[in-house]
Amino acid sequence: MTRRRSSRRFVLGTFFVFIFLHQTDRLLISPLTTDVMQTFAISKTQMGLVSSAALLVGGLLFLVWGYLYDRYSRAPLLALASAVWGATTWLSSRAPTFPTFLVTRASTGIDDSSYPGLYSLIADYFGPAVRGRIYGILQLAQPMGFLAATVLALTLGPSLGWRNLFLITGAAGILLAFVIFFGVREPPRGQSEPELEGIEPSGRYRFDRHQAAALLRKRSLLLLFAQGFVGVFPWNVITFWFFAYLELERNYDEMQILLTMAPAVLVLSAGYVVGGSLGDRAFRRTPRGRLLVSTVGVLLGAMFLTATMRVPLSQPGLFLGLLLVTALFVPFASPNVVSSVQDITLPEVRSTAISVQSFVEEGGAALAPLLAGWLADQSSLHDAILIICVSAWLIGSVFLAFASRAVPHDIATLRSQLRERALVERAAASGPEAVPSA
Repeated sequence: MTRRRSSRRFVLGTFFVFIFLHQTDRLLISPLTTDVMQTFAISKTQMGLVSSAALLVGGLLFLVWGYLYDRYSRAPLLALASAVWGATTWLSSRAPTFPTFLVTRASTGIDDSSYPGLYSLIADYFGPAVRGRIYGILQLAQPMGFLAATVLALTLGPSLGWRNLFLITGAAGILLAFVIFFGVREPPRGQSEPELEGIEPSGRYRFDRHQAAALLRKRSLLLLFAQGFVGVFPWNVITFWFFAYLELERNYDEMQILLTMAPAVLVLSAGYVVGGSLGDRAFRRTPRGRLLVSTVGVLLGAMFLTATMRVPLSQPGLFLGLLLVTALFVPFASPNVVSSVQDITLPEVRSTAISVQSFVEEGGAALAPLLAGWLADQSSLHDAILIICVSAWLIGSVFLAFASRAVPHDIATLRSQLRERALVERAAASGPEAVPSA
């Protein structure tokens, strides 16, 4: 038992570092936006296209990665994704012209599709009762990476330049590829499910196209897909354009940006764990719990962002205070939606389910920076951020509310399937003659 706990801690720690450094690399483009624009002499719309292109490439590859993760061992594939991260980042750092930079930066989206396998693998180490908190811990690495990217850009960017910063973060991907390949063990699929406790899974359960097709008949999952499309707009708009907004429209210097964003990101990080933990507690009371927490979170985020963006430039203290409150609620839905997808899908198609979810999300994410850049050119970054974020959260809250009504049925169906599977596994362990006929 002690060895198993140690293995779980190592895997959790390794993937936390992976997400942290990967997000640092991925989000470093945001605080370096104005530097890159000056290097290539491009407009906001062209710069928005850079982020949208990477998101589009990642989105198109999600379904491919999802199938591979459910068909083959996930740990080696995650090591490959880490190596691709390092290689493509190096290529983008050497781009001599904007068209070359656009193409190479788009190629960095290849490894952005790697997370479904990571979440699926983690689900086989940690049971349903704690997954919200575990995913919250993992996902807090995303804003921490955002903060690290901010610090790197503002402290080392002026002296090293944006190209050399990408060389450093790309090297982290190569290093982590070796750590994952040699250090992370592939667990049996479904080993952490309560119904399969004490049973050694036979390993017979792999990707099945019929089970994958059945995902599209789950009402709650379809509603979560719809929510995902609009739900990612705010995160991508904020991470890509908020630094430029503070610099260009609120007239903040580099130190003011750091003193504003650092505490906001720390509170945002805490929001992932708080939201996931509250989701776990609510889930123990009702199967609707995770999605109810998510619905409340996005509504409060929309309300407080509206108040934040209306604060006059002459009141930076009030702006920061309301921004911190907003940051707490913004991530509530994220760990709970991922956990909910795991709550209603069989272990051998979980990577596929999350890949479809992510594929749909990337469709929205790919549009977000470009749409915000276009709106900003027509009006202002203030209007672009406020209109897109609030609209997306309000629409997403409707989908989450309907999903919370449908999810109990889909959870009950999964638990019944796992109980039947446990009977088959126990019978198989007793001898071939004891296995029930199909």
